Amino acid sequence: MKLIMKYLKPYMKYVIIGLIIKIIGTAMDLVIPYILSYIIDNVIPLNNIRMIITWGLVMIIASIIGFLGSVYANQIASYTAKMSTLNMRNDLFKKIENLQESTKDNISLPSLIGRMTTDTYNVHQMSAMMQRLGVRAPILMLGGIAMCFFIDWSLTLIMLAILPIASFVIYLIARKSINRYKDLQEANDILVTDVRENTRGARVIKALVKENDEKTRFDFINKNVCNKNKKANVIMAFLNPIVTFILNFGLVLVIVYGAYRVNLGVSTKGTIVSFTSYFSIITSAMLHITRLFMIYSKAEASSKRIIEIFDIDDDVKNIIDDTIIDKFIRFDNVSFSYLKTNNNISNISFELNENESLGIIGSTGSGKTTIINLLMRFYEIEDGNIYFDHKNIKSLDQKYIHDNINCVFQNDMIFSGTVYENVSFGRDLSVEEVNKALELSQALDFVNKLPLKMNSMLESKGSNLSGGQKQRILIARALAGNPKLLILDDSSSALDYRTDANLRNSIKENFKSYIIVAQRISSIKDCTKILVLDRGKIVGYGKHEELMNNCSIYKKIAKSQMEVGD
Repeated sequence: MKLIMKYLKPYMKYVIIGLIIKIIGTAMDLVIPYILSYIIDNVIPLNNIRMIITWGLVMIIASIIGFLGSVYANQIASYTAKMSTLNMRNDLFKKIENLQESTKDNISLPSLIGRMTTDTYNVHQMSAMMQRLGVRAPILMLGGIAMCFFIDWSLTLIMLAILPIASFVIYLIARKSINRYKDLQEANDILVTDVRENTRGARVIKALVKENDEKTRFDFINKNVCNKNKKANVIMAFLNPIVTFILNFGLVLVIVYGAYRVNLGVSTKGTIVSFTSYFSIITSAMLHITRLFMIYSKAEASSKRIIEIFDIDDDVKNIIDDTIIDKFIRFDNVSFSYLKTNNNISNISFELNENESLGIIGSTGSGKTTIINLLMRFYEIEDGNIYFDHKNIKSLDQKYIHDNINCVFQNDMIFSGTVYENVSFGRDLSVEEVNKALELSQALDFVNKLPLKMNSMLESKGSNLSGGQKQRILIARALAGNPKLLILDDSSSALDYRTDANLRNSIKENFKSYIIVAQRISSIKDCTKILVLDRGKIVGYGKHEELMNNCSIYKKIAKSQMEVGD
């Protein structure tokens, strides 16, 4: 409820207007049974047709006011619920975008997607229903009870003896269902994870003939979701029948006792008719309240999951450090571990001046991408210091770092959109700038052969491009914008040697400082300095010729790739 009220607060004016209209409309609904009772007991015995028609018109007018008021109030409720959810999703998206990568890894991407979609939808439903049924149902129930007291207090006492029992049942069931719905959402996260893995790894699964194994695994996960869904819904399924039975039992008692009082002459037929009408209104209100509690159970579980994200305090903290070093980039004894156990990199130290280039090479898992992640400040280092643009990166805002570093990652993403949109990527680059970036990345030739050239549509993940074409588009995105530092993280593996060589020449001629992470010696041998990694440690650092003489691992890689003799 706190989450809903927080985002409804800016629209409180509309909420209050809707509340007033809803109260007026509901009051009209409560007046109608009393008018009916008055007609039966006081107007019909007079045989005055005009009075009957007049009071009938009053009932119609009251009905119209109640109907129109309810419709307009519901429109206001839909608007405020929509806008509050819109703002909530925007804030949640912004929070998720700013989470540290380690936090995202711990929570998992499917869970974050579930909180952005299903959980916010459940809260939206609660926000809308709270303004609709949450206002109308209690007013109908309390107003109906008040009218019943006014008509016949003795009959009302029977009803009041029933309502606490129904309320207690609603409370017990709602309390149990909240935890069940939370378990269901967590099971859904696992299901989404499995679906994403199977979708992205479909080719691998087919190639290894693992379809049956994946079907079995999915069946197990799916059954788990179904069982948790069944447990949650079975509990809620008891709610309506039990409450209806309790309320109908109370209605039977009211009718029996009311008939007894009519026979005694202490009550009238009109009183019993209006009383049963009010009891039906109260019963309907109670059932609406049970429905509200069903929605509340889901929304409460969902809001807790959303609040968990908002309460995460992992904002990158900047330190005050005015130290200016003479090196453009420096790593001083940097160590880091993703799992906080064995270090992925240990005691990494190197320097890079402006107008210099750095090549990084090493076996899979040696820490190449980890160095890039730390330099981009996606993860916070555990030991040592990193400097970028002559300053400690902990003193620099992430935005400053990312504005001045353009990077192509190993598993980079092409989005659904035109070639221009994928290269410009929201930076409002001119057509000339994009054209220049495509030329430098060796992509201009094939782009110009596309039907609409730069305006040709690319599918999500570049599914309508070859591997080499995708890499060149991604490289063009990084080359555009003239960054202070360009990083290519194993981004030319799909390029042939000639294209790769042309690309390196373009980068060398047009960029002052750049880092190339590669598996091929040919991609980095012309760099000013080369860093050789093995199992997270530096085993070689220097120029190509130096490493060929004093680094056995580098020499071994070169020999296997370039057939260089000992």
